[in-house]
Amino acid sequence: MSHSVAHGHDHHPQEERNDAQFGKASIGKIAMWIFLVTDAMSFSGFLIAYAVLRSTLKWPHPADYLGINLSGFATFILICSSVSMVMSIDACKHKDRNGMLKWLLATIIGGVIFLGVQAYEYQHLVHQGMTLSNFAHGNNLFASTFYVVTGFHGLHVLTGVIYLCCEYRMAQRGDYDNGNYNRLEILGLFWHFVDLVWILVFTFIYLL
Repeated sequence: MSHSVAHGHDHHPQEERNDAQFGKASIGKIAMWIFLVTDAMSFSGFLIAYAVLRSTLKWPHPADYLGINLSGFATFILICSSVSMVMSIDACKHKDRNGMLKWLLATIIGGVIFLGVQAYEYQHLVHQGMTLSNFAHGNNLFASTFYVVTGFHGLHVLTGVIYLCCEYRMAQRGDYDNGNYNRLEILGLFWHFVDLVWILVFTFIYLL
């Protein structure tokens, strides 16, 4: 009897591990990858629509109206936040709670700065006569596509910052003290995706 009970206890954790893994990736990572692939299709659709409109219509030169230097600074901040995200995962691997919290906070600050820069740019552009439905200096579609694409990305950054804040709170209460960094890696996938997409958006809309 005792042998069968012990055997049952030994077998049950193994079943849980098998349920939580698919090959070498956790179920959470697989789910995030599926979400990111579908999300990438949305961004691809927006950027393709922008390219088609720009190639077929009279289009203003973005550098004449958009704050390229300011947005370049925001891009740099977002890239740095990807680095700090990697550092937070590395700290979690080494069961360094203080280091993990420090780098997670740096990532959150990077996301907040990016959103602040974007809000400042929007305010400046609206003051110059560029709104979602109107562009005082030419084709209204230039303004519409700009706000739709960058706004859609900004929504992702806002979601990521909220996500980061939730994980930061969990890290504070000790959820990662056991060194299990799977949830942080899932968060990292989303954050790196957001950063990569912005590099494409910045290149297509601001620089080309």
